[in-house]
Amino acid sequence: MEKWSNQTTGTDFILLGLFHHTQVPNLLFTLIFLGFLVATVGNMMMILLIGLDSRLHTPMYFLLSQLSFIDLLYSSAFVPKIAIDFLSGRNHISFTSCGIQFFLFMLLMGAECLLLAVMAYDRYVAVCHPLHYSMLMRPTVSASMVTGTWSCALLNALIHVTYTMNLRYCSARQIHHFFCEISALLRLVCTDTSLYENSLFISGIVFLLLPILAIMASYGKILSTVVGLRSNLGKKKAMATCSSHMIVVSLFYGTAISKYFLPKAYHTAEHDEVTSIFYTILTPMLNPLIYSLRNKEVAGALRKVLGR
Repeated sequence: MEKWSNQTTGTDFILLGLFHHTQVPNLLFTLIFLGFLVATVGNMMMILLIGLDSRLHTPMYFLLSQLSFIDLLYSSAFVPKIAIDFLSGRNHISFTSCGIQFFLFMLLMGAECLLLAVMAYDRYVAVCHPLHYSMLMRPTVSASMVTGTWSCALLNALIHVTYTMNLRYCSARQIHHFFCEISALLRLVCTDTSLYENSLFISGIVFLLLPILAIMASYGKILSTVVGLRSNLGKKKAMATCSSHMIVVSLFYGTAISKYFLPKAYHTAEHDEVTSIFYTILTPMLNPLIYSLRNKEVAGALRKVLGR
């Protein structure tokens, strides 16, 4: 620790990272790096397949390509820094780089929260209003939804980063995390942040609770529609189009709720690190696998590309 402190300037932070409290850092680093490779290759492949195969040029796959893009940015924004710190032994990060990491996390987190709600609405329209799907989810509407998703996430990220990075931090700048995440940063602030934490709770309602309610409403309507279908083939097809999305939603929002809505008494630095691994490594790795293995169109597009 003293070695790291001597390498930093007065404005640098020290990222304690994932490896300072484990007995097998080499094994953990290997698993993380393998997860990063799978996430990178899988999401790049999803984006490539959707772009190349004309059969996948639909609103559902356009939204899926946006999810893959978010997951690709997640893993690319944080894991390389983990690797560099581990291999070099230098765990410091400059104030500017810390702000960039914080901004990217807030941007991607907010964008994925809203995008999953948009994807649920897309499935609702496809199952419950199939005759009007081409009109309700026409390309201009899909593009507007995605633009709104990114715009809201960008505004939210700018507000939080501007405020948080202008707070007064204590001299001991050791971040108990592997990147500059908001809860880890607030632990280092020397002033009272209770008012700001209330605003964070409101932000959590907007970006977590409201999308969850929208998703539950969409899938409630889908379930009632599917139950009313007479054709077993129609039921299977409808459930097949929604099951992959529900798995992704459960992974993402389950982790987010455990992190941002549990009382402070249940929060520790180790808990926050573990839950953040889901966002930055596990979910980006699992999403392309879930959609490719459970989706006949994506699997067919992959076979077509490999056949070439």
